[in-house]
Amino acid sequence: MRFILFVFFSFLFFSCELISESNSIKGIALGTQFNIKHDARLDNSTLKMDIDSILKKINKSMSTYHSDSDISKINSGQEVQVDSFFQEVYYKASEVWKSTNGAFDPTVGALVNAYGFGPDQKFSYELSDIQLDSLLNITGWNKIYLNDKGVLTKSNKNITLDFNALAKGYTVDIISKHLESIGSKNYLVEIGGEIIAKGLSPRSNKPWEIGIDYPKSKLSERKNYTTYFLSNRAMATSGNYRHFRIDKKTGKKYVHTIDPRTGNPIQSEIISTSVTAIDCITADAWATSLMVLSLNEGKKMIENDSDLEALWIVSNENGLESIYSSGWKK
Repeated sequence: MRFILFVFFSFLFFSCELISESNSIKGIALGTQFNIKHDARLDNSTLKMDIDSILKKINKSMSTYHSDSDISKINSGQEVQVDSFFQEVYYKASEVWKSTNGAFDPTVGALVNAYGFGPDQKFSYELSDIQLDSLLNITGWNKIYLNDKGVLTKSNKNITLDFNALAKGYTVDIISKHLESIGSKNYLVEIGGEIIAKGLSPRSNKPWEIGIDYPKSKLSERKNYTTYFLSNRAMATSGNYRHFRIDKKTGKKYVHTIDPRTGNPIQSEIISTSVTAIDCITADAWATSLMVLSLNEGKKMIENDSDLEALWIVSNENGLESIYSSGWKK
């Protein structure tokens, strides 16, 4: 079970100085690994079954790799009454789309596929004006609508949805709520780098220590760029430094960050963004958005929202530079 690689892979991982292995669960979710540390008084086998049930429901709702999922049926032109999971993600997507002036847009999938960063992997270095106009005609969050009955309508039947930039964060939140429902007060949930941490690490009795990857490091040689102590908040990181292609003829670098407003790949000094928020779906969506927005645009938006903090890692003539929102270090 996989999800489209449009969502900018998150590169967070947490310190091993946490809860004992007896209260740890690992597995595969949404095409990546998940890790859970908890202090719930419930045996891991039962909790694992609960989590598998949650993952199954979310896949049935939003997996673009399952032909019988609600989102796949919608993309194929069927009329579907979507479940509460889908509706919650839809409304969060609408919120962030509006807040970012369209920089965040889950209908960008057709453009992502056209540039070869989707599941087809048929890469195009350039799109003609005609091709671009055609794709922009089926891109735009304002071209879809979820009615009161939970049925989604599209202005163009060829518009496709992809919730990958929210699905992992949302799943982290759902599992978090389940842990709280069974009495866990100190826990950490991580899916592919999207994280929520509550309470304290029982071993250190301090906030959970989260490591943020050093950009450009190889997967086999990962190391921390910096660390962050997280408690009662969520964090997500996006980056394009491992996912790009180079035109062998021109040497031009194409990253998988596509601006849904213009239809063009992003050319930016920003190589990684990390966002903290009250919940993980919000952090996930904003980490994606900040890879599309210019540094000035993104920083202004983050500073205007008291619930968000962010770290940008940029590459310039001096090497790597960290840029923080005003409350990040607090």
